Amino acid sequence: MITESIGGWGVVIGILAGAVRGGTPFLLVSLGECLTEKSGKINLGLEGVLLIGAMSAYAVSYQTGSPWVGVAAAGIAGAILGAIHAFLVSRPKVNDIAAGIAMLIFGSGCAFFLGKPYIQPSAPQLPAIALGGWSSIPQVEAALKISPLFFFGVAAAFLLQAFFRSTRWGMQVRAVGDSPAAAQALGISVPRTRFAAIVTGSALGGMGGAHLSLFYPGAWTEAISSGQGLMAVALVIFARWNPVKCLWASLLFGGAQAVGPSLQAVGISTGYYLWNASPYILTLGVMILTCSPKRTLIGAPGALGSSS
Repeated sequence: MITESIGGWGVVIGILAGAVRGGTPFLLVSLGECLTEKSGKINLGLEGVLLIGAMSAYAVSYQTGSPWVGVAAAGIAGAILGAIHAFLVSRPKVNDIAAGIAMLIFGSGCAFFLGKPYIQPSAPQLPAIALGGWSSIPQVEAALKISPLFFFGVAAAFLLQAFFRSTRWGMQVRAVGDSPAAAQALGISVPRTRFAAIVTGSALGGMGGAHLSLFYPGAWTEAISSGQGLMAVALVIFARWNPVKCLWASLLFGGAQAVGPSLQAVGISTGYYLWNASPYILTLGVMILTCSPKRTLIGAPGALGSSS
């Protein structure tokens, strides 16, 4: 953490570094939710996905000694939870919101129960990519140690953008999300397309959990997610269902999360708890602004939230 020795610049560097560290799980989860919502479905169970991913990554990393195997396990765990959710929402008269809340509780419960033996042990962590070698200031060097999953998320954002715009499968996902009946008439399987989108999106969410437990904060605890899975849903709306905009929005949310600790690190403790609430205040503000009946949600899939 940046200390008083570099003064006001410590706050700036701390917030920028925090934007990357704290924004990585937001990025991966929001990309997964963006893919899910583009198919016309909402997954409010991503908080449970994030937790089961964090627990699975930490447990498997501890058991195998390989954090990369842990990341793979997190993706698989997220995909399994996503498959259950996809099956539920494909049933007639099953409400997306209710199913999502049920999966949130189920995923969280499984993570808490299965993860109890791994709260104390120390698991191998993901290696950091050091970008601060140019600086002789230890605090700057520490701040510029970046998670490899951040670069994976950046690549995924641009690839997902290209996927929606330039590939046949991506256009099928968009067609299913905008008008399931028209997509069905064109010979596109709506259930299969949505199943694939939800499972893949949940796998990305699980990998976001791996960042939490294997890089920052780098431990497994039951309170590790702090509501980031739910905030990611608001982030996707804020980004107008655009993967690249999800990247910038994730950095914004991550930076908001880092304001409080960065100010405290340079000796400013006034309003610490209020600054720590910045991500939640930002989420509330986004929801108020975007849910106004006077505003059009540009980019929203036409079938999003419907029972079709």
